[in-house]
Amino acid sequence: MIIPIILSGGAGTRLWPLSWGDHPKQFLPLVTKNTMIQETLLRLKGLELGAPIISCGEGHRFMVAQQIGEVSEVKPTILLEPMAKNTAPAIAAACCAAMKQDKDAVVVVLPSDHVIADKEAFQKAVLTAANNAAQGYLVTFGIVPTFPATGYGYVKAAGDESDGAFTLEKFVEKPCLEKAQEYLASGEYAWNSGMFVFKAAIFLEELKTFNPEMAELSIQAFEKAVVDTDFIRLDKDSFGQIKGDSIDYAVMEKTSKGRVVKLNAGWDDVGSWSALYDISQKDENQNVIKGDDVITLDTTSSYIRGGKRTIATIGLDDVVIVDSDDSLLIAAKGKIQDVKKIAEIIKSRS
Repeated sequence: MIIPIILSGGAGTRLWPLSWGDHPKQFLPLVTKNTMIQETLLRLKGLELGAPIISCGEGHRFMVAQQIGEVSEVKPTILLEPMAKNTAPAIAAACCAAMKQDKDAVVVVLPSDHVIADKEAFQKAVLTAANNAAQGYLVTFGIVPTFPATGYGYVKAAGDESDGAFTLEKFVEKPCLEKAQEYLASGEYAWNSGMFVFKAAIFLEELKTFNPEMAELSIQAFEKAVVDTDFIRLDKDSFGQIKGDSIDYAVMEKTSKGRVVKLNAGWDDVGSWSALYDISQKDENQNVIKGDDVITLDTTSSYIRGGKRTIATIGLDDVVIVDSDDSLLIAAKGKIQDVKKIAEIIKSRS
């Protein structure tokens, strides 16, 4: 049985002013009519799945319950993290929950805010990864790179492809442009997707080997959890003692059981407004227009997302304009990475 584990702890401040505070990007319909967390689960529809497990913070619990309930016929298990401790502890606790459903569960771990255009190719890759996971491997998806990206980490896939997967040789941090060009030319490197498939029990065994304290405290946090109506509150004392770390650092960079399944399915992590522009349909002026009340004159190559009021532009090129109920963003597309700094300034004022 494949059990989805969806991680929904991100803040998504690079998509301010829509993604902010209690409404981060995973709960917004940025690409389709469904929210991003809903799309994350829907792209698995058609596979034989167990009840989904969602890991999130206290403040998002009702949104998770509502949005997942709208697209899932099976009641999800919703784990509430008392505080943010990065991905490894959250995944460990979720693996404990998965093993309550099936002691031999294979889990597919997915961030809640990615875009994947080709559902069929993605599901095929999930099944390939699940077959490898059933043999005891810890599998990550390596996104086949389409350009020398400097904003993503990379994984090196070594050796000959076996059962649809390569040996995971190493993880590489975000490179400079020259290195990224080398990686692309070699054909051996793929973008680090942050998506994983493995047996829950095997992951916990590996975590016990490389970080026994984290493993013990994560398991304790689940075993001492309190059921609160539709939610499972992880034990605050146990979870609070964990020294947070990512799954990459805690396990995947250390394990000898790593495999890579290459994925070419129109993936994007939608990390900025410019990324959303890149994957969206353009009009004849290469503009992406969202909203019914947007008027453009002599405006090109721009992303304009309207709100409740009229937006009119004249003589603009390569800009991002996003209107929300209480804020308005106007930025050069080439400077859009600095939106996170704006969000930090606003947060410091409160």
